[in-house]
Amino acid sequence: MNICMKNSKAGNKTNKQTSAASKGVAHTQVKTLHPRNKHNQGYDFEGLIKKCPKLSHFVRPNPYGNLSIDFSDPEAVKSLNAAILLTDYHIEQWDIPAGFLCPPVPGRVDYLHYIADLLAVNGKAPKGNKIRALDIGTGANGIYPLLGVKSYGWQFVASDIDPVSIANVAEIISHNPDLASKIDLRQQTNPQAIFSGIIGDNERFDITLCNPPFHRSLAEASQGSAKKNANLAANRAKKHSQKPAVSSSSAALNFGGQKAELWCEGGEQQFLTNMIKESQQFGQQCLWFSSLVSKSENLKPCYQLLKQLHADSVQTIEMKQGNKITRVLAWSYLPEAARKQWAKFRHNAI
Repeated sequence: MNICMKNSKAGNKTNKQTSAASKGVAHTQVKTLHPRNKHNQGYDFEGLIKKCPKLSHFVRPNPYGNLSIDFSDPEAVKSLNAAILLTDYHIEQWDIPAGFLCPPVPGRVDYLHYIADLLAVNGKAPKGNKIRALDIGTGANGIYPLLGVKSYGWQFVASDIDPVSIANVAEIISHNPDLASKIDLRQQTNPQAIFSGIIGDNERFDITLCNPPFHRSLAEASQGSAKKNANLAANRAKKHSQKPAVSSSSAALNFGGQKAELWCEGGEQQFLTNMIKESQQFGQQCLWFSSLVSKSENLKPCYQLLKQLHADSVQTIEMKQGNKITRVLAWSYLPEAARKQWAKFRHNAI
């Protein structure tokens, strides 16, 4: 694996070679949302309310006098998401059942922009039907295929082990006929498998993506959410010299989230380990594999495993969205010459 280090600031990238790392991993650090992200300037709440009047129930001036919502309230976040998806991406009647994960749109579309850069040919992010992406664990929100189709026109296979999630994404698609030919929903029936049973024998994918379960148990997930909400309240109080508010919400988890979306045995590290091991079986069928990694300490074991499995290229992109820092880990088993050949035929590039 080649060794290089890349640092970037909001689209202004500078590269430097380094031999400090023993693992061949390319790193990119960013301090803001991706330059192509529509949400770099924040939310236009007045415009969003015009499109979705129901959002007005959750919008209030913050201590700075700017309009905002309580981002620890799942219903508020869901209403904001629906308004954004309608206003900026023309997705009608987006909704999720109570208790399912409802992540903010800006951070999710950032992931898509960065993997589009990973697939870029001659510096141009690819668009259109020739790019096929596989979303592992699409959830009831279906956020990655929805945003990926609307932002880049890619073809998506969206998989999930939960039939309720699959059914809900199908319902969203039914209200948006233009998505029907772009998103193929597939239920994973084997709880021990990630790619097996989803990727067909003769299928090829340019990229796989995943937002893996973060916690090791429901109790850990609940504790983490309670701590996060308490920290948010304390930070607001500290900034504005206010007494921390006591939430009356009975929502147990920030942004909601069912079991399969939030936790699994062994947590994020075990899920990533399982994914990487299984990915080797499909190394000739996928140009790039990728996943979000929430905990930085989980990267090193991934690098070690990928080296053992002879991954040819490994890249890490560190993303910052508000108070949250996360990473995209991407890897390919194909040598550089094979990746260029793939690009030539799949992306129609010279």
